Amino acid sequence: MKRGIAITGLGCLCGAGMNLAECLASMFRNQRNPRPPVRFSTDHPVSYPVLELPDEFQLPLDDQERVYARTSQLALAAALEALADAGWDEEKLRGKRVGVCIGTTVGCALNCDDFYRDFKSTDTEPEMGPIERFLRSNPAAVIARQLKLDGPNQTVVNACSSGTDAIGIAASWLRAGACDLVIAGGADELARVTYAGFSSLMITDTEPCKPFDLKRKGLNLGEGAGLMILESAAVRGGKKARGYLLGYGSACDAYHLTAPRPDGAGLKQALAEAFATAEVTPNQIAFVNAHGTGTPDNDRVESRVLAEVLPGVPFLSTKGYTGHTLGAAGGIEAVFTLACLQRGEIPANIGFTAADPELGGIPVSKNTRIDGSVALSESLAFGGNNAVLILGKGDD
Repeated sequence: MKRGIAITGLGCLCGAGMNLAECLASMFRNQRNPRPPVRFSTDHPVSYPVLELPDEFQLPLDDQERVYARTSQLALAAALEALADAGWDEEKLRGKRVGVCIGTTVGCALNCDDFYRDFKSTDTEPEMGPIERFLRSNPAAVIARQLKLDGPNQTVVNACSSGTDAIGIAASWLRAGACDLVIAGGADELARVTYAGFSSLMITDTEPCKPFDLKRKGLNLGEGAGLMILESAAVRGGKKARGYLLGYGSACDAYHLTAPRPDGAGLKQALAEAFATAEVTPNQIAFVNAHGTGTPDNDRVESRVLAEVLPGVPFLSTKGYTGHTLGAAGGIEAVFTLACLQRGEIPANIGFTAADPELGGIPVSKNTRIDGSVALSESLAFGGNNAVLILGKGDD
């Protein structure tokens, strides 16, 4: 197994907690708090539960910068936590080539509906504040601007694999020598348009979601950000790593706008690519953090592929604790995967009570000790996008 790219810092906030420590504590207590959305309302007759942040957060922004969209503020909060965890501050970053690669889907583009409503309903020019906020709120650019970074920066929009793909792209920058370290992961906010859109697709559950369960009916939406600090060997020196990014694979089914290909061909291809780049074999995987949305089709296809490629390997979905955070999901789940690998334990797949005979296996139903130094995190996205990360345990 090769050394891989060092991961030195982790940051996360989502419906499970306001930082990584809070998230892990609530998950290992098997606790979650889905509820109707409070940041917006709709006239839909059914109120679907979501997982919003449990508390508000404050960032050191001046009045002008507070017009950043919520997604960008979530990304910045996770970036600051990850940098602190890695031992970096703004002064220490001076003179370093620091890249930023952030995955998102909602971003800031879908929370301008008040502006468009005013535009259509009045004869006067609407207030342009929401559009100015939109133009300022590219998540990767916001982090680079706030921290005065001048390395490469990119925002990846590839449906629900965006956060996973962003981390894979960040690793390629380091391997190419384009920068010294990269802030990478995913961020997304809840939005009225997204909420209504998933309701119209009829893949949201009216109850807390139940990934891989016999009676699963769909997903719960969530919000948050999960970011990690990836460093080159030169800039890291003798500093210990929290973990290593060993492999990344990406492939598209090219099958359907929203449904996964029934035979899981794209996911199998992404897994094969990740294993090849990581130079590990399936029997070295300690556990899988699955995409596990709780929708009938996704869970069926994913579990069957896992049974074929990784038979007997423990797996779970953390979306029962966070909701489906869309473009942030891959980043949040990669952070959780590495943190659980360090801990030597994974939480229960919350919501699971009964096995579905159509699935290829059953997830862990209680907090479970794991053996091994390698784990896998995977994302299955709309458009047939599949992305996989293989992560290794850090230095003792």
